[in-house]
Amino acid sequence: MDIIRLLPDNIANQIAAGEVIQRPASAVKELLENSIDSGATHIKLIVKQAGKSLVQVIDNGCGMSETDARMSFEKHATSKIRAAEDLFNIRTMGFRGEALASIAAIAQVELKTKQTGDQLGTSIEIEGMKILKQEPCQTPEGTSIAMKNLFFNVPARRNFLKSDTVELKNIIEEFQRIALAHSKIGFQLFNNDYEMYHLKAGNLKQRIVAMFGENYAGKIVPVEEKSYALHVYGYTGKPEFSKKTRGEQFIFVNNRFIKSPYLNHAVSMAFEQMLPQGSFPFYVLFLDIDPAKIDINVHPAKHEIKFEDEKLVYTFVNLGVKHTLGAYSVSPTLDFNQEHHLNNNDTFTQQPRTWLEITQHATTTKDAKKFAPPTNFQPLTTREENNLKNWEHAFDTNTKSEVRSPKSEENTSGSFSSDNDAYKEAVPPHQIQRRYIVSQIKSGFILIDQQAAHERIMFERYLKLLDRNKNESQRQLFPQNLDLNAMDAQVLHQLLPEINNLGFDIQEFGKNSFVIHGFPADLLQGDEKKMIEELIEQYKMNLQITKLSKRENLAKSLAYSSSIKAGKKLSVEEMKTLIDELFACENAFNAPNGKFTFITLANDELEKRFENK
Repeated sequence: MDIIRLLPDNIANQIAAGEVIQRPASAVKELLENSIDSGATHIKLIVKQAGKSLVQVIDNGCGMSETDARMSFEKHATSKIRAAEDLFNIRTMGFRGEALASIAAIAQVELKTKQTGDQLGTSIEIEGMKILKQEPCQTPEGTSIAMKNLFFNVPARRNFLKSDTVELKNIIEEFQRIALAHSKIGFQLFNNDYEMYHLKAGNLKQRIVAMFGENYAGKIVPVEEKSYALHVYGYTGKPEFSKKTRGEQFIFVNNRFIKSPYLNHAVSMAFEQMLPQGSFPFYVLFLDIDPAKIDINVHPAKHEIKFEDEKLVYTFVNLGVKHTLGAYSVSPTLDFNQEHHLNNNDTFTQQPRTWLEITQHATTTKDAKKFAPPTNFQPLTTREENNLKNWEHAFDTNTKSEVRSPKSEENTSGSFSSDNDAYKEAVPPHQIQRRYIVSQIKSGFILIDQQAAHERIMFERYLKLLDRNKNESQRQLFPQNLDLNAMDAQVLHQLLPEINNLGFDIQEFGKNSFVIHGFPADLLQGDEKKMIEELIEQYKMNLQITKLSKRENLAKSLAYSSSIKAGKKLSVEEMKTLIDELFACENAFNAPNGKFTFITLANDELEKRFENK
């Protein structure tokens, strides 16, 4: 009995469409690229419900004839190539003829187009590859194509779409990539009738500044390296303006955005010893190369590419950035043993702190009134009895003198004590490399990662504050203006209700601008703008790598941005307080990112290490 059958066209089309249109951002990319290939000088992108209900692209390009408008929805119908040889000399953005056919297979599509000089245009309505209507219409020159109700006929696939925040972020990323690559074209982006971007035609630097903010004008330096085989040009950020996430890193080959860890490494090596660990530079780099020397047919999204001579490309990118950093006298301005936004004092700055620490700092600064605890402050609550058993097991001991008891009484300073105070009897903790804390216990010693430990402490603190939904705020004498790029402004806008309930007082002030009126009372004043920017960066990164609720993501992001970092010098009292509060956590074993907060080394293991066998 024969069991192999050809799939019906409608099912085959849906399967094929899934390779090209995986989410709203995929459709945005394909439609914008078609508009660029049409010769448009101005392109408008309109999305609603993060593209799930509407993605519309309107351009003033060459438009299409009635026949071409209909043919554009056929599988592999394209104006970009004529023969197989053309695949090796591609300069256009789209070329496979898959985009409109794929979109029409899984959405409701309305196309309006008119060629220059024609009296009437053409209107076509398609639903699931079925032509519902085709007729002449009045429409401006160019093309408008609206994709509505993505995956309406594939509900299972629609269910796999992420939250509106994540999907909008993906759309903005595609928009940024295409707008950066075509600075001589004007672009607009509207989300739910709100204009997020209005980018005028100009040069590359003007486009970068318009997209990411006026402050970028002084943060970037030009890159250029040229030979007979390859031209590398663009801009890179100065080392001191590096970030903790990779988001603002763009590489284009023949104006097409690509993802290449290999070339990212080439840029990173140019910055070697100029950046603190875990920091990433900003860059927008373009490579012009003979199309015959590359292959862009690696992946349907066309984000991957193969070079005929990878080593040559790597070397040119690396040298281009190196020469720029040298030519503009860009040298390290950072203390690499310390975060650049932290100081060398023995007190935490810009971080939430214990009241013991705050009162000590206030005493030394003769400003105790400024740091008086808010009336609603409550120290960490005591934990379940079984937590103590977990700790005793972790430390291989049955004595409370090994660690602070999670069940111990709370004192007025907000730290924990026990009946048998280990720190009064044992050797005080010691800091190593301004990163780790060594504390002696009866069975050996523990080694604590100070940043991971503090992130765990702050994560649990913020979760409790979010549940309480209210926290004391301290008004600033001089409000601070905070200007963000459109993507970051959108993220902050969505987080404002929760953030302000934590004790922040941040209000919107015009397009992509905010005013900081106050901060939580238990957060010492410092570089508030820097902290908010780090919070947004971390929140965006968490959206991509973990599946967290909004509450957990916010707490995790705040914990990272407000925690002490590797490189921060701590006093003995600060180390003791950190250990106290870590042991009082519900889960003190791991930081919010899963990293261990501490490890233990037993005495017998130490002895074995010294044996010569």
